[in-house]
Amino acid sequence: MRTDDGDLLRHHGDTEVGGGLVDLAVNVRTGTPPAWLREVLADSLAGLAAYPDGAAARTAVAARHGRTPEEVLLTSGAAEAFVLLARALRPRHAVVVHPQFTEPEAALRDAGHPVDRLVLPPEAGFRLDPSALPSAADLVVVGNPTNPTSVLHPATTLAGLTRPGRVLVVDEAFADTVPGEPESLAGRRDLPGLVVLRSLTKTWGLAGLRIGYVLAAPELIARLEAAQPLWPVSSPALAAAIATCTPSARAEAEAAARSTAVDRAHLLARLAENPGVRVHGVPASSFVLVELPDADKVRLRLREAGFAVRRGDTFPGLGPNWLRIAVRDRATTDAFCTALRHCRAD
Repeated sequence: MRTDDGDLLRHHGDTEVGGGLVDLAVNVRTGTPPAWLREVLADSLAGLAAYPDGAAARTAVAARHGRTPEEVLLTSGAAEAFVLLARALRPRHAVVVHPQFTEPEAALRDAGHPVDRLVLPPEAGFRLDPSALPSAADLVVVGNPTNPTSVLHPATTLAGLTRPGRVLVVDEAFADTVPGEPESLAGRRDLPGLVVLRSLTKTWGLAGLRIGYVLAAPELIARLEAAQPLWPVSSPALAAAIATCTPSARAEAEAAARSTAVDRAHLLARLAENPGVRVHGVPASSFVLVELPDADKVRLRLREAGFAVRRGDTFPGLGPNWLRIAVRDRATTDAFCTALRHCRAD
């Protein structure tokens, strides 16, 4: 069902932060970009006089996922890919699986495409039931792990959604926050109509640089590239793409994912000490989604206490009793959960 909540679809966590607040609203890993990556970016500035050439970066990303360069499109952040898909495709029946990142639906609407929603219920742990997807859907968008639910869908479930005549877009912007990336489809070349989107924002702290990429069959990549402006990715962003594909960088990302899993377990344990705070499903990424009474009022009290969290009511399928909380180190989590308890008591 299409609704008229376009302004809410364009609300993102960065608008929650600032003013000295402790940031639990944005899902970018703290302490990033690391020093070695900042050095790579600084070194790339010497070549700014030349137009950017993405060939080496495409080759590096392709090798990272066992693909050919023709199956890779570098984008100005993963969000640009949603705009390109909306411009290049002509879906008759587009379905976005919610709750999830709202930019895909917003981009489709902006391009004039009607959008249906498949809303996953919290009672089922926000798990995707393939039988609930309309068989006529020729464009399906789903996140994995999904923002804001943090639920990781089995790769076999998502692979089963592919079929000739359907484009399945899997947003894997948070895939590298999961140790081992066990449910990623990024390396699958055998599934018809599969499109996988990836981002360097979350693990490497490069939201301001704007770098992501699309993985798909060469003919679909060519269609998306034709909808893209010239030189869409800057030379520093290309350098970052190459650098983060190296074995040492991938090992660092894996270590960060494992550390995040430990910190997430601590956050969940502390949240469980707050009566009435519910977590639906099994969180797998660098954030958790919680349901609690009067969450909209609690969020404002938390701001007064110095903490910013992401409101949940801008995600289709959720409402004012939901908050998304980023995983942070144990000390930050402890301070936050103490503040949460006090704010709810007030």
